[in-house]
Amino acid sequence: MANCRRDPESEPESVFPHEVGLFTDSYSEKSRFCFCGHVLNITQNFGSRLGVAAGVWDSALSLCNYFESHNVDFRGKKVIELGAGTGIVGILAALQGGDVTITDLPVALEQIKGNVQANVPAGGRAQVCALSWGIDQHVFPGDYDIVLGADIVYMEPTFPLLLGTLQHLCGHHGTIYLASKMREEHGTENFFQHLLPQHFQLELAQRDEDKNVNIYRARHREPRPACHS
Repeated sequence: MANCRRDPESEPESVFPHEVGLFTDSYSEKSRFCFCGHVLNITQNFGSRLGVAAGVWDSALSLCNYFESHNVDFRGKKVIELGAGTGIVGILAALQGGDVTITDLPVALEQIKGNVQANVPAGGRAQVCALSWGIDQHVFPGDYDIVLGADIVYMEPTFPLLLGTLQHLCGHHGTIYLASKMREEHGTENFFQHLLPQHFQLELAQRDEDKNVNIYRARHREPRPACHS
């Protein structure tokens, strides 16, 4: 994975810092990332309005890098991303051939739509929708081939809502990929070690020690065969 950020040397010299955000309550930052042969131009709108949804987090980059290094096949797959933020993960899945629905709370949709328009060619399969876990997941079908989430496990009150949403969205033979910064103080480890395995067959697909990011792969448990006397 290459992070193709702009070169500061190419910008005009100035006595003022480049960080515009030092002077305003909100500001936008454009960054370029390279995955799977695609250059992704991602705008992040920082400020109090979007909060944690504004930025590209390490977990999202780790998940994109995982898709590249493991040649995850999205072609013809029905995909949904939860808590998308900037939409970078879902956008990459769409560019890799997936039929992708990118979701988050309503406040983040404008940012995601802008990034989709900037990266997914006309006719590409990427739609943006609001989804509130535990409230309206049943508006969506329950047969997704792939469910994605990057850094969405950090608020313990939302864990039961997220679990119910994952159970509904993931098809019987579907796969869930969740990348997460392992924040002990936020109960993240408890979610993956105790809560999620109660409902899904879970495996640790990748561990990044430097970033403290884990990527988990989950599938529905196979029903146990009935016992016959």
